Amino acid sequence: MYKKFQEKGKKMIIYNTTFHIHKDIVDECLEYLKNSYIPKASESGILYSPYLRRILDLRNEEGESFSVQFHTRDIDSLNEWVRKEGGALQQDLIGRYKEKIAGFSTLLEDIELPK
Repeated sequence: MYKKFQEKGKKMIIYNTTFHIHKDIVDECLEYLKNSYIPKASESGILYSPYLRRILDLRNEEGESFSVQFHTRDIDSLNEWVRKEGGALQQDLIGRYKEKIAGFSTLLEDIELPK
């Protein structure tokens, strides 16, 4: 899935998924993310140190956006998680909330700052 980044080496990365959730299901969906999605995603240990963050955007009255972030050791580990666990978890989320949720994922890498 993320093969083109493999040549950069095995650096720890952050797997970020941004979800936009329709206003009618925000509370219910947040409970699901906190109590089911995030625990299941980190169950194997491939993804760890989860964060759930609200994206502050006053322009959107149709819903709210949230960032779910996990650390993972490297791209190979992330690809393994997507193949073995992530796809089914995403399908469950889409099946549960249908068109009232949309999301996209990005990869982040920490850049060391001078001390």
